[in-house]
Amino acid sequence: MANAVFSLPEIHNEPVLSYVKGSAERNKLVEAIKELKSKVIEIPMYIGGKKVVSDHKVEIRPPHERKHLLGRYNKGGATHVRQAIQAALRAKPGWEAMDWQDRAAIFLKAADLLSGPYRARMNAATMLGQSKNVFQAEIDAVAEWCDFLRFNAKFMMEIYAQQPISAPLTWNRMEYRALEGFVFALTPFNFTSIAGNLPCAPALMGNTVVWKPAETQIYSAHVIMEILMEAGLPDGVINLMFVDGQVAGEVIFNHPDFAGIHFTGSTGVFQRLWQTIGNNLPKYKSYPRIVGETGGKDFVLAHPSAHAEAVAVALARGAFEYQGQKCSAASRAYLPASLWPAIKKRLVADLATMKMGSPENFENFINAVIDEKAFDKITSYITKAKKDKGAKIIAGGNFDKSKGFFIEPTVIQVTDPNYVTMCEELFGPVLTIYVYEDEDYKKVLGILDATSPYALTGAVFAQDRAAIAMTTDRLKHSAGNFYINDKPTGAVVGQQPFGGARASGTNDKAGSVLNLYRWVSPRTIKENFNPPLDYKYPFLG
Repeated sequence: MANAVFSLPEIHNEPVLSYVKGSAERNKLVEAIKELKSKVIEIPMYIGGKKVVSDHKVEIRPPHERKHLLGRYNKGGATHVRQAIQAALRAKPGWEAMDWQDRAAIFLKAADLLSGPYRARMNAATMLGQSKNVFQAEIDAVAEWCDFLRFNAKFMMEIYAQQPISAPLTWNRMEYRALEGFVFALTPFNFTSIAGNLPCAPALMGNTVVWKPAETQIYSAHVIMEILMEAGLPDGVINLMFVDGQVAGEVIFNHPDFAGIHFTGSTGVFQRLWQTIGNNLPKYKSYPRIVGETGGKDFVLAHPSAHAEAVAVALARGAFEYQGQKCSAASRAYLPASLWPAIKKRLVADLATMKMGSPENFENFINAVIDEKAFDKITSYITKAKKDKGAKIIAGGNFDKSKGFFIEPTVIQVTDPNYVTMCEELFGPVLTIYVYEDEDYKKVLGILDATSPYALTGAVFAQDRAAIAMTTDRLKHSAGNFYINDKPTGAVVGQQPFGGARASGTNDKAGSVLNLYRWVSPRTIKENFNPPLDYKYPFLG
């Protein structure tokens, strides 16, 4: 047993590589893409450290190239869910008892594997499986997941260092136990880093995990498991299964050892899960931890003193990077009439230069949306806007799914701030703009705050400091991540802890110490060095 107080290697944000023409990282990535496309792989489930296959194989195809077959995954059923739970519970005693520095070493090694020998492969898998351009893949699948892995180790140490004071002749201590039972990680398609962090954060704190990724992210989820296994993760600590959500929920939420859920996904799904868990409370050994980040209807608000070009660029990037498939993506904007002509001119001009197509062509800024269901939903709103009198499409508006699920970056200008695309989450490359009269700025603050049930991200652009201060205060509860003169996307671990409230989730701030507190159950220990030998207190004399 170690008898030293250890410190971690220096923790810093992973540098984002440029991938310019001729660079070593670009050449390696091109080769990795070529290698992945040259073969059809079969992806197993990982339960108890073993590769598990089934009779049900499901094809994986790039959203931007539907004719190409990347691989097949083995789809499981209720039996596999039960096996995953059993494996997690078997692994729990040994994993929880492992010294913290040994748990930390596994995830720190995983980060170094990811940033080194696995970098090109992880980026390639994310680009092909989720249709991300190279920059979007790099900042997500490599840089952000590295940051989660490393900073979480730092946050773990900060938690363990929080100790109570002690009075004379006593010694008070606090230990941070893992939760009693297993944790369920339910992860989304849009960020490989989130898919990695949701199971890894609870695991770092001594929990064992049953992990169900989105089926449209399985191709890169497979690489996540390969990295964790090479880093030395013991069997059964994280169990990866591919099952329908209803099948998983039926088993997991009725199990007495269910201890918590780490979730990113839609608000509707999260609310149904919460209701199910609430109805099943008498079945559980403990009250489960419910941690979730859900939807957003994220805003950009420009004050008349704003810099028009800065607003236009923020809208172009914030709304259309990764086809708007970010829970933080700018999807509604409130712009002053005095600045609108200049903003519109720059925004429309920038969008006209954005090339759309496969992420394998590094000149393409825009790629495909994730699947046909998303394509059909998003384009239905665009089609409706083309017919509505109160809406005008000022850029984009075209779409095609003959080869892949491509939707042009689309900007809709509306006359009603409560038009449907100003209110409902579309999760795609559609930005809706409401132009207000300059003197109505304060009125617009109230409209903005009341329009959406979400409160995830938002941005204000202004040069007038008084306007910035007033807006920051008035919109205090409108966004969990609030940006001043910057786009509402791109939160960095350790710099902008991420999460929102209202219908956007529990605001447990992934990328900060706050999130890790949710995965521990503290125990206070008081040791008395001089226990009393008489029951009588002094006042009795």
